[in-house]
Amino acid sequence: MAKQKILICGATGFIGRNILENISNDSQREVIAVYHERNPFYEGNFKWIKADLTQSEDVQKLLKGVDVIIQAAATTSGVKDIVNKPHIHVTDNVIMNSLLFQAAQEAKVSHFIFFSCSIMYPSSPIALKETAFKADTDIHPNYFGAGWTKVYLEKMAEFFANIGPTRFTVIRHSNIYGPYDKFDPERSHVFGATVRKVLNCKNGEITLWGDGSEERDLLYITDLVDFVRISIKKQNDPFCLVNIGYGSSISIASLATKIIEVAKKNIRITYDKSKPSIKTKLALDCTKAKDLFGWQPKVPLIKGIQKTIDWYKSNTLKIE
Repeated sequence: MAKQKILICGATGFIGRNILENISNDSQREVIAVYHERNPFYEGNFKWIKADLTQSEDVQKLLKGVDVIIQAAATTSGVKDIVNKPHIHVTDNVIMNSLLFQAAQEAKVSHFIFFSCSIMYPSSPIALKETAFKADTDIHPNYFGAGWTKVYLEKMAEFFANIGPTRFTVIRHSNIYGPYDKFDPERSHVFGATVRKVLNCKNGEITLWGDGSEERDLLYITDLVDFVRISIKKQNDPFCLVNIGYGSSISIASLATKIIEVAKKNIRITYDKSKPSIKTKLALDCTKAKDLFGWQPKVPLIKGIQKTIDWYKSNTLKIE
């Protein structure tokens, strides 16, 4: 029986690396790991290929004989860039995904897994289903460019799914955290930034951006990886768009308090309201993922915080 050939784009990034380390352990799969600017980190049961996914010729050379594409490559960063340089999340992401979608269809790739996001959803006091976003939904001004870019790419994926032969899974995931996340203060999301501040704190005080009232749905990375594995096995429909999140939200202030408690540190929290922040509340209703795929998150927040802190302490010198 021939091995299933899986191409992981963005394999040196946060999500891609976690997927690579998990899936490449399967002896029934041939795994190709794509990198660009960040050099490969180790050798394993997979093959590295360097490619610029914004260049058609590079994309074309990747797909021969590929059965599944896991598209984890993207231009991403934290709230500072979202507020001050929102354009950086638009052009390259549109180009690379447009090229990959078309090339996958032409190469008759069986299955394409695309990571969208959840920033198109409005702020809400209740967990939102996939149907909560409609064409006339107002996207938060700070997310306008990146949000509509993701929506456009979701529809492009649906278009290619409808003309075949490639099946598409579109994952609207919540805020993901865990090992290999970005922890640097300039590019990290709130979880990674807060972990770094707490663990590196020397004066008994940390400062958070905004007022701490923003609420986020936080999902540990292995739960996302589990869904990817399940969708590869179980999705038969040409197109599926699905929420993947923890299902409830937590305020940034409460998150910081929990990180401090798990780290066993005595730290006071102050707030800098002059810094960029996006005051929204969002949690994802993941009933569809449970009903169609039998997926549910397994890692509670406190356990995820502890696992991330343990990893950070063991890898600080590698990520400083």
